[in-house]
Amino acid sequence: MAEPDRRPQRRAMGELEAQVLSALREANGPATAAWVRERLGGDLAYTTVMTILARLQGKRVVTREREGRAFVWTPAADQAGLAALKMRKVLDAESDREAVLASFVISLPADDGQLLRDLLNLADDEPAD
Repeated sequence: MAEPDRRPQRRAMGELEAQVLSALREANGPATAAWVRERLGGDLAYTTVMTILARLQGKRVVTREREGRAFVWTPAADQAGLAALKMRKVLDAESDREAVLASFVISLPADDGQLLRDLLNLADDEPAD
């Protein structure tokens, strides 16, 4: 009989990023990677937490500042911003953006469709940077 696989289960893609970001949101201000690691239960390697924080920084979801010899991290996006980031990631992964957007818009309930039209109109009225 084969021995059961004892390796820890892998997390779903993005799950660890969401957990790290959630821990940062619980902090009372900027937090160190060590604090985040402890908050997540300490079973992750410190380097793993640092890698996730660096990835989140690359996605502009968190910011960092040097404090002494360490960096402290702060969420740059709220839950809505993170959801928007996930939506953009899905869209960027598809080759036919128009088809994906069309399918999304067509599937929206009428109220959400109107809200989207209103938001697009607001965005059109904004001056360009």
